[in-house]
Amino acid sequence: MRICRFELDGDVRYGVVEGDAVVPLADEPWGQIRPHGRAVPLARVRLLAPCRPGKIVAVGRNYRAHAAELGNEVPASPIIFMKPATAVIGPGDTILCPPQSQNVHHEAELAVVIGRRCKQVPPERIAEHVLGYTCANDVTARDLQKLDEQWTRSKSFDTFCPFGPWIETDLDPGDLGVTCRVNGQVRQQGRTRDMVFSVPVLISFIADAMTLEPGDLVLTGTPEGVGPIVPGDLVEVEVEGIGVLRNAVARRPTVV
Repeated sequence: MRICRFELDGDVRYGVVEGDAVVPLADEPWGQIRPHGRAVPLARVRLLAPCRPGKIVAVGRNYRAHAAELGNEVPASPIIFMKPATAVIGPGDTILCPPQSQNVHHEAELAVVIGRRCKQVPPERIAEHVLGYTCANDVTARDLQKLDEQWTRSKSFDTFCPFGPWIETDLDPGDLGVTCRVNGQVRQQGRTRDMVFSVPVLISFIADAMTLEPGDLVLTGTPEGVGPIVPGDLVEVEVEGIGVLRNAVARRPTVV
């Protein structure tokens, strides 16, 4: 099942994508999935970020080759950090490069959407708490990341967390291709089987520290090949079995 969030004629709804149409849902998708209303052609709606996360937890250095390309060691336990909900944009929205940074990077990732409250859950039971999976781009101001003692500012600018286009519920995250293209050129190409820490291990580790609520988003790390994006670029993040997340890049307007 592909769960989306969409806008039609000023009305924002959750829906299920079926072929070239969207079937609206009666409620948010955290409980029973109940269709409500007639199917609408997908071409008529504007797809939004497929949920509104209360928090976004991301994971650093979870692919050995990516850790190596930035000169870092592979961690002994997951490195987690937060991105604010204000960083979220959806498919087709624009990534805005801030004037504070001259080196903004793409980071293609598999993202996990929590569907059921998750607190101190062992890895073997994590699947019970996951709604599904989506594509994400952990956009990073690399120069600020190197400058600051921690990563919050470099990861948190508005528009620095595109994800979508929908949530795929019927998917095994153990061995999926993760690709990033910029202007049609492949920049990143990895597989989730190469993660240092698997999805169940990551979610269990995070849920030992904080309660994950329905709609929360977990970014699972990026494969090697990260690099700069500049105004005028088109960035595509594709995850096997899910689809393609596309976002243009522009310079953030100067506030007068």
